[in-house]
Amino acid sequence: MQPALWQEDTTELPVLPAPVARRTERSAARAGQLVSAAPVFAPAGKVPLAGLFLALPALERTGLLECAKEVFGALPDGFYGLETMLLDAVLRALLGESRAEGATRINATDLGRVLGLDRAPEVKTIRRKTDIMADTGKAAEFLTALAKRHLNPTNGARTEDADGGGLLAVLYVDGHVRAYQGSKKIGKVHSTRLKFPTPATEETWVSDSHGAPVFVVMAEPGTALTKELRTLLPTLRNIIGDERRVLVGFDRGGWSPALFQHMEASGFDVLTWRKGKTGDIPETLFVQAAHTDEHGETRAWIAADTIVDLPLAATATTGEVFRMRQISRIVPARGGATRQIHILTTNDDMSAGEVIYRMGSRWRQENYFRYARMHFDLDSHDTYGSTDDDPARSVPNPAKKEAYKQVLTARAHHHHVAAETDAAMLAMKTPAQGAGDIIITNAMHNAINAPLFTAEATLDAAEAAHRAIPARLPLGELAPGQQILDTQVKLLTHGIRMAAYNTGAYPV
Repeated sequence: MQPALWQEDTTELPVLPAPVARRTERSAARAGQLVSAAPVFAPAGKVPLAGLFLALPALERTGLLECAKEVFGALPDGFYGLETMLLDAVLRALLGESRAEGATRINATDLGRVLGLDRAPEVKTIRRKTDIMADTGKAAEFLTALAKRHLNPTNGARTEDADGGGLLAVLYVDGHVRAYQGSKKIGKVHSTRLKFPTPATEETWVSDSHGAPVFVVMAEPGTALTKELRTLLPTLRNIIGDERRVLVGFDRGGWSPALFQHMEASGFDVLTWRKGKTGDIPETLFVQAAHTDEHGETRAWIAADTIVDLPLAATATTGEVFRMRQISRIVPARGGATRQIHILTTNDDMSAGEVIYRMGSRWRQENYFRYARMHFDLDSHDTYGSTDDDPARSVPNPAKKEAYKQVLTARAHHHHVAAETDAAMLAMKTPAQGAGDIIITNAMHNAINAPLFTAEATLDAAEAAHRAIPARLPLGELAPGQQILDTQVKLLTHGIRMAAYNTGAYPV
């Protein structure tokens, strides 16, 4: 009799079995004799949260576990190991509970079955293990390893090569303000979202062409995006790993022709909006431009492709300029009128349509910020630890700005008085017809010019006071006792949530 090639398994699976007992391993962990508990899965007919298993292949593509092992090695001996803690954090984020406190709102036994354990770690364990990783001071190294995995196309990372020019990737850079509502003395930063200055921490984010987060660094309080971009370039070059060019897009906050020149010399192509008043491009230069995206959808615009020379601020007296490509569009304005907007780039290989498409795609990064605030607690602090800010750090002197306001007020008043004085002198020198000759005495001249002399003296005093005030001062003189929030824990949780987002956004 031939054996059956297939035989139905009539074994009856328990609908929801009790978790596999791990008492022995927990006892060993308390005694310091267990490196970490290995996952053990029991057969079951129904497993709550089993859909989370579908995220594991995509999570592996992010390289989270591999990079963590490379940077942190392992956690101290205990029941919950490094892989378990990271998996728990990612799965909780996918369930909408990315903060440690969120573990209280998820059934620990149900999540433990997905982890292959009797129960998922509790809040105090999550915080303690996170602090252990943060105390190594390697959060930035961890993020760099994740970014290398994301941008390296040889290991399955999801990058999109731009058309032509040997570009490795398209990246977008933007600053993000994370407001603080506690009682610590934190420096104020203007929040464009809140529309007013608030105690906050500034972050500089790097995203790929899809808007997916790639890298993040903590910026110095009050640092402009121009300085952050210049500081970030060596790190980006290290992450990229070769000399291929990368298109870097950002908004007008990074406007600086000197920075554009530096980026071009460093092997980065610039993509940004033109800032300031500019003359309109003749309408005869506008032609149709189109681009077909990765989904096969074609978009078309009417645009002009020209070349412009931007004066370099540091060498304005010598007339040195930096030449860039300018793509202009005509868009609707208020009242039914139209206006021109201009995109600048140093890339000469992309079509005008692709330049417009790439610049518009920068809003994908803003979409990530909005999504992460709602689903990944982007603006949460995760820890309330803080350290003293460097009292010797040089910061702008606010008195300098106030003094300059006085200069502008005095200058405007001087111009107004000078116009009135000229009009009075002209009227005195040109008497009405038939009035005869008029003798202008020194007393009359001085009386007319007296307000102008006073305005000139006021302007001179304001300018002298402005010059006497130092432009920058040590932080300790302006804000003694100022603190900065802990960065290691926040960068570490950013890395985990970035992996969670990329897991959900790009499933295998």
